[in-house]
Amino acid sequence: MRRRPGIGGLQTAAAARDQYRLLGENVAKIRTDLMTEQLATFRSQLEEFARKHKNDIRKNPAFRSQFHEMCAKVGVDPLASNKGFWAELLGIGDFYYELGVQIVDICLATRPHNGGLINLQELCNLLCQRRKSAREAVSEDDCLRAISKLKVLGSGFEVISVGKKKLVRSVPTELNKDHNEILELAQAQGFVTVEEVERRLTWSSGRAIDALETLLKEGLAMIDDGHRDGKRRYWFPCVSSLSSSVGVDSLKI
Repeated sequence: MRRRPGIGGLQTAAAARDQYRLLGENVAKIRTDLMTEQLATFRSQLEEFARKHKNDIRKNPAFRSQFHEMCAKVGVDPLASNKGFWAELLGIGDFYYELGVQIVDICLATRPHNGGLINLQELCNLLCQRRKSAREAVSEDDCLRAISKLKVLGSGFEVISVGKKKLVRSVPTELNKDHNEILELAQAQGFVTVEEVERRLTWSSGRAIDALETLLKEGLAMIDDGHRDGKRRYWFPCVSSLSSSVGVDSLKI
């Protein structure tokens, strides 16, 4: 018959478990301290890099985007505050604040034409035209970072993907799957017809009309009935060139 472990054996096993636990805690602490030390080194090197290349970071959009990626890898957000080391060294917090204000102005000015939904590329083009006298060039990455800071306004500013395009929404309008599919279909010509939606998406007439009329009611579509074939066109400024169809000067931005 197998003997059960005595009190001494149980005490020895408990002591061994305690030793393993302490060993594990020590290894974890060593790893944490090492990672903390490495991060501190990386951040120090990042600050030195920023000092050395601050002019490139300010003026070159591609260089600025790569710099942001480097910062993200070591847990640094240069846009977190307008005060402190990064703001004083680079001033990019003020740069993105200024971009955010200008983006809001453009979205408000174009809202009567697009219903509050504008192509990201079109927004960047309008922003660059407005900032012709500014020293810093602006990229789509800059626009995306500025828009991400606008979310705190709680007024619906966000970027959504429709097909291969990114659209900036400045109104709290909820788009469902049907709406997104119509917008993606309209990217080819800038407009769709009820018949085209029925054929291309294999929808019923009622489903197509309901989705299109909802987009029209939300101000995202414009109707055009002046065609010989008698088919109504639903135009979507958010997936076509606003500056070419309306005119930049008429936007008063």
